[in-house]
Amino acid sequence: METIDSGFSSPDRLNIGDCLIVLSSREVHAPGARRPARLTPKAIGVLLVLARSAGDVVTRDELFAQVWPDTLPTNDVLTQAVTQLRKALSAGGAFQEGQEYIETIAKTGYRLLAPATWVSVPEGRDAGGTETAGSGPSASDASSSPAPAPIAPDGRSAGFRQGTGFWRLARRRLLLAAGLLLLCSSVTMAWLLWQRPARETALDAATADGKGVIGSPERPYRLITARQGFGTFPALSPDGALVAFADESDGGSTLKVQSTGSATSATLVEAPADALDRFPVWSPDGREIAYARFHPRGGCEVLVIGATGGNPRRVTACDGAEMLSFNWTPDGRGLVFGSMTGRHGAPGIRTLDLATGRWTSLAYDRADGDFDYAPRFSPDGSQLGFIRNPQMGGLWVMAAAGGAARRVTAGSTEMRGWSWLGNEAVVFGRRVDSESRLYQVDLRTGLLKDLGVDDAQSPSVAGMGRMLAFVHRAPLFGLFRIPLDHPERKERLFASSGRDAQPMIAPDGRQLVFTSSRSGAFALWWARLGDDGSLHPVEGLRPEARQPPDWSADSERVLVSGRDDAGRPGIYEVAPEQGQWKRLPIPMSEPLQAIYGPSPDTLFVIGGEENGPVSLTLFDRSGGTWRRRAQLPGASQIRYDRRTQRVLFTRLAEGGLWSADADLSPASLREVSGDVPTRWRFRTWALGSDSAVAYLHQDAGCSVQLSRLDLPEASRCLETRASSATNGFSIAPDGSAVYMALAVADGTDIGVMPVPETSSRPLLGILKWLPLLGKLDS
Repeated sequence: METIDSGFSSPDRLNIGDCLIVLSSREVHAPGARRPARLTPKAIGVLLVLARSAGDVVTRDELFAQVWPDTLPTNDVLTQAVTQLRKALSAGGAFQEGQEYIETIAKTGYRLLAPATWVSVPEGRDAGGTETAGSGPSASDASSSPAPAPIAPDGRSAGFRQGTGFWRLARRRLLLAAGLLLLCSSVTMAWLLWQRPARETALDAATADGKGVIGSPERPYRLITARQGFGTFPALSPDGALVAFADESDGGSTLKVQSTGSATSATLVEAPADALDRFPVWSPDGREIAYARFHPRGGCEVLVIGATGGNPRRVTACDGAEMLSFNWTPDGRGLVFGSMTGRHGAPGIRTLDLATGRWTSLAYDRADGDFDYAPRFSPDGSQLGFIRNPQMGGLWVMAAAGGAARRVTAGSTEMRGWSWLGNEAVVFGRRVDSESRLYQVDLRTGLLKDLGVDDAQSPSVAGMGRMLAFVHRAPLFGLFRIPLDHPERKERLFASSGRDAQPMIAPDGRQLVFTSSRSGAFALWWARLGDDGSLHPVEGLRPEARQPPDWSADSERVLVSGRDDAGRPGIYEVAPEQGQWKRLPIPMSEPLQAIYGPSPDTLFVIGGEENGPVSLTLFDRSGGTWRRRAQLPGASQIRYDRRTQRVLFTRLAEGGLWSADADLSPASLREVSGDVPTRWRFRTWALGSDSAVAYLHQDAGCSVQLSRLDLPEASRCLETRASSATNGFSIAPDGSAVYMALAVADGTDIGVMPVPETSSRPLLGILKWLPLLGKLDS
């Protein structure tokens, strides 16, 4: 089947009825129109297909295949293109009123009724009528050619014996002329690129000539699943035709395989009772899928199964593994694993040979506290990328054999999956404000680009295809007060249609601050409990959602992590009731969280220098200067217990909870809990006024389980169905209730979209010839 090319070959003009279509400018000149109409590139493509089969019916499938190859369009885009064509052609008057140029064949396609003829161009002349070169010399030209130079007895021409000076001068003049020609061509090319019209966007295509409404703008993606539940961990087959994912409906997790064309999904393998199958990964040849199976009480194994199903085979155990990650090696003979915890784990990246079961550790640069997650080889197998410390880390790339690694994303961010885009770019998800978004980064230039996809994470790119799959999640979280003695009597606070999170109750028990998108923009909000009219945002402040706010002991100020207009992170001290705030001059390039210490002038700050390690630092700001008094490496979340005067914190390198005295002295370090909080839930713990440490997690039959780390038996279920937000909650000062964000509506789907084009490095024509010119003249 013929595919419509984006470039137009000669002839450039087409007559349809009384209308003239100029393909290069996409203009329709109609006799009755006041000015030519400009068509979109896709509308031109549809017109060309119809014109080549004028009088015959062209089906919708044929139009999709030729005008939208390798994409997944909807019927709306074709309808919009035909509507635009009819409007542009109808002013020509080829038919009587009531008739059309393009006839719709119900449930089939379209037919062009008007005759279509190409405007021919006389041979030897261009479209403007001028003569073209290439006719060859005439007989008279040949007869007037000069006679050849005489030959000397030694076989050389007389001109040659006069010396080489003439030829050296001629060569220099030739090189000068060539350089001037290349310079002119480069300037001309730059001018043409500057003058070219801007590419039409989806928003432009939603209107006709800026006056008529065609429809809503087309999304850059479409969802291929629509179910009650959660579709997670998508993995595209190498050709992009199939997607494997985990269907986590009804509390289980089953692997499904589905066409990217929205066909019904099929179960790949049935998991045993109480087991969860997750993390599917296609082999490079598309014949097998590796995945992880989690059993109750910490059992874990990695299995491989045929892409069409069958009996899986076990390749390794992974008991007790937290944040398990793996992928295939380029040759398809092994798996590459990220840092692994548990009895079968090891630090750093390793490969597993499937035939022999032999593990090989990769030799590369890493610190003892680094947790390297989600390793993936580039499509050509020459590079290996991974996420370092995904709670507050970044994306790193190195040679496939190991060695030095370089960071390709800036800042300490909460990473939400990643994938290669060819060999010179990657796409990754990261949390920003109240959502997760997809970004593309060019490895050569470091330039970052937002892909324009809301509420997206866990991207997967087909190895040989041009398709990207991702998880689309748009939850709605509300704030609740849940009494601990009667959790069923929970009370929703300040209902809205936005996303509310991180409710922090003040020490006086009467004020609440939280982050929310309820006004359309993500902001910090304050309210006095029991007085809904007091609710208002703190104007102008841009908070971060990854760390919760911290109240001062007098309930007058709040420390909030945020960022400025340039996206630089900072710590802000806020008087929320008055709506006033200021950025603190903390001597640290990337401060991520701050809490008040024993006095208002002492602050505990988590952060670091740009792209450097993260540490917990005690600052004294008395006297107007900031002095570092102590430091501990690798902290990820902190609280200060005013009753016992100790600091509680989690670590990047391992799960569990640790404590230290208010001076952060190394001798005071103690392990409070060795297992929880886990790395993924390092923010779902809170400190009560009685020094009790509460932790939120999930259990069988309970979506929100509240446990005390100091009293493991004191556990209670707060919510059986709705999940809680994982970025912060608080406990009432009297210990009677907790304040948390619960999902009012939630669920995920798998989305697909064409792979975005990666930018190429610009190179002016004259620049690439300069080295050659230097060699010729040497």
